[in-house]
Amino acid sequence: MNRVAVITVGKTHSGKTTFAKALERQLANAIVVDQDNHAEILKTYYPVLVPKEGANAIKYALTQTIVDHAVDQTDCHVISCNANRNRQGRLKLLDFYRSKGFTTILVNFDMADELLETRIDQSGRDTSILRTVSSFHDVLKRQQAESIDNPGVTPTPDEADYLIHVANEQQVEAAISDIIIIASRGNGS
Repeated sequence: MNRVAVITVGKTHSGKTTFAKALERQLANAIVVDQDNHAEILKTYYPVLVPKEGANAIKYALTQTIVDHAVDQTDCHVISCNANRNRQGRLKLLDFYRSKGFTTILVNFDMADELLETRIDQSGRDTSILRTVSSFHDVLKRQQAESIDNPGVTPTPDEADYLIHVANEQQVEAAISDIIIIASRGNGS
């Protein structure tokens, strides 16, 4: 079986989680790994373990435990729906999945900033999982600055086995269809 690791890349409110959930429903034997869920679990059930500042090491450890179990103990496809905008971290994640025999797919969400602003304004998303800023508008501003200062946030075709771009909502279904086709092929096809 050809297992795929799908890694989404994009700014806040670009549709990564919505896409991941839709893909999970359509791609048999797939799971979504979402650090926002892990942050919510920790905030709800283990708030004293969440650091007040600095890296959220426990969230990363929880995520890694879930990923390790999915990779080593199941035959599931893995869908990571976090921002994954740091090139170095993204390459490390891609190398990990390749070393485990996965076909790697990056899905780059490149939505217009005006659309993201509107989505943030209309969102009822809980901001309590945010630790270093107070709003998703602040997250977007930081990500916009990162994009200017660091062109490496945009994935390049050489990073993964496949790179799919999603620039608008109309391209989501085509991206899901492409991934289902890739997953149905044997490795190296």
